[in-house]
Amino acid sequence: MEVIYYGGPILTMEHQDDAPQAVLVEKGVIKKTGTLKEAMDAAVSHVKKVNLEGRCLMPSFIDPHGHISMNGQMSLCADLSDCKSFEDIVSVMGTYIEKNKLTEKDAAIGFGYDHNFLNEQAHPTKEVLDQASKDVPILILHVSGHLGCANSALLTLSHTDQNTPDPQGGKFGRVEGTSEPDGYLEEAAMMKVQAFLTKRIKVDLRKMMKGMQQVYLENGITTAQDGATTAMALKLLKLANLLGSLKIDVVAYPLLSDGGRKLFAKNKSFAGKYKKHLKLGGYKMLLDGSPQGRSAWMSEPYLGGEPDYCGYPWLTDEEACTYARQAVDDGQQLLAHCNGDAASDQFLMAYEKALEESTNPEKYNLRPVMIHCQTVRCDQLDKMAEIKMIPSIFVGHVYYWGDIHMKNFGPERGAHISPVKDALDRGLVINFHQDPPVTKPNMMHSVWCAVNRISREGRVIGPDQKIDVYNALKAVTINGAYAYFEEDSKGSLKEGKRADMVILDRNPLDTPPEELKDIKVMTTIKDGKVVYQR
Repeated sequence: MEVIYYGGPILTMEHQDDAPQAVLVEKGVIKKTGTLKEAMDAAVSHVKKVNLEGRCLMPSFIDPHGHISMNGQMSLCADLSDCKSFEDIVSVMGTYIEKNKLTEKDAAIGFGYDHNFLNEQAHPTKEVLDQASKDVPILILHVSGHLGCANSALLTLSHTDQNTPDPQGGKFGRVEGTSEPDGYLEEAAMMKVQAFLTKRIKVDLRKMMKGMQQVYLENGITTAQDGATTAMALKLLKLANLLGSLKIDVVAYPLLSDGGRKLFAKNKSFAGKYKKHLKLGGYKMLLDGSPQGRSAWMSEPYLGGEPDYCGYPWLTDEEACTYARQAVDDGQQLLAHCNGDAASDQFLMAYEKALEESTNPEKYNLRPVMIHCQTVRCDQLDKMAEIKMIPSIFVGHVYYWGDIHMKNFGPERGAHISPVKDALDRGLVINFHQDPPVTKPNMMHSVWCAVNRISREGRVIGPDQKIDVYNALKAVTINGAYAYFEEDSKGSLKEGKRADMVILDRNPLDTPPEELKDIKVMTTIKDGKVVYQR
């Protein structure tokens, strides 16, 4: 059956002044855009007419960076996002353990606390978490996904004691004046400890699969990413895909430092093309940590705390160069997590070196992506433009942690976080992400952030980096498609493209800028089928 959408504003995202009256969809593809008469004339038979009743139709949103499999895993964990104190964390974890009848043979994981907004302005110690349980191993994960805390039972289980050295790219918190671990875990140290819980976690696959993608559907997203895909995550995604549980397209990027190249080679049938709703898009590497957690790698020191402290790298220059060269030689797109500008320097150095040395004739057409770009400098944006590198900007940082960045970096560096306007002025194909499950994949909130740049405390941070609404919408539609090499099939309402669409309760272009975040997704449409309706 063919479907005609009409009766409201339609944003094609092809050109700003496009204003078709109707869109005709046939077999999951956009067959015609134009006047209502033209759409009716192009229809063959059995036409269903959908009156938008003044609501806005536009291309569905594209998530250019996130962790959809982790989103599913975190949906099974204790939710710490509303905790305001250590007492709250202990209460939530204790209730979670009791409700799920967990014993010392199991493990309890909580997700979403943020030390920046706890009354104590600190991370919980093992003594704090021991109040929830001294027997059940407990791990709580910071909202950034880069930091965490363990109780005494987990430290014992993971053989972490005063003789355990800090791993490369990570740190263990220590009791002041001693080498005894205090439970705080940073970056690679957290991953080391977390590995001991894998076999202890009870997994409800049905609940995980639903929790994995429901929030994306509710926010009008029909293409999502699984960044830093592990073997276990890919297994989960393949199972969901096989069972028909995936309702949206997922693009996975295995982590090179965790056997990603071999994982890619073992799953060649998914390489660069969808099998149903899943494909492998390229490789991923992590170069640093979190700016709000003060583990991002900076070229100049953080303010406050330890003098001359600049964070630290995850990889050596040699390792970064090796991975960049592997990606370019293999003809694979490379995504690199770069929050600090020193990490951005490392990525640019490694990638430029790979381009110089590689004999791959397609090496300049691989669309490498710098993920997050929180503190990227203008000279780095110039280099990105030269090598056609894509900035995927976590612009929501301006709201969520902008005030923290001003404190950590000072007014000049702090005001330049998420430098969207500077990137746009250089002709870079910017896109916006929310890094789920770090924050919810609410694209209209990102659009609001880019247009207004207002922090939690209500201050405008970096007003010179504000952009207009239309370019912000491009960043969550057609530009996201470009990052996946899918701009010919997604990201705009154009005849011949897939009918991936969203219906909003109002037209963003006619909405006061300060109200953009209040726009609601009413309907999400994937390949012409309604997959979510408010």
